[in-house]
Amino acid sequence: MACGHAGHAVVVGEAVIVAGIGCRRGATQSDIEAAVTAALERACRPLAQIDLIATATSKRGEKGIAEAASARGVRLVFVAPDALEVASARGATWSARVLALAGVPWGAEAGALAACGPKAKLILPRIVTGKVTGALASAEEIP
Repeated sequence: MACGHAGHAVVVGEAVIVAGIGCRRGATQSDIEAAVTAALERACRPLAQIDLIATATSKRGEKGIAEAASARGVRLVFVAPDALEVASARGATWSARVLALAGVPWGAEAGALAACGPKAKLILPRIVTGKVTGALASAEEIP
């Protein structure tokens, strides 16, 4: 699995949508799917329209995230703490709990933004669905 920028997630000129995911330990595939679906619905995006799922490297052992990415047929990108910290400056919300645990004010937003690249913008700030926090970011590759 890659760390940081998603690389060549899409063809040049096409938009890429990244679902950033944060979760409590033991979140299941259905927990993750519910958060992704809720985020896409809230952002008025088609339910299958994500290009990859991004999360912090600290979530590498969370099977639910990997299973959700596999079920959707999208790549799972693990974002390193330094990339989360850089991307966190572009976020929209703040969580004291996540800051204390992860060192950045929000993992889902920072993960989505970092994986999407330096020109990415949030299309949906973090939302909480049960044990899972989700956010959506988008970028368009410019030739």
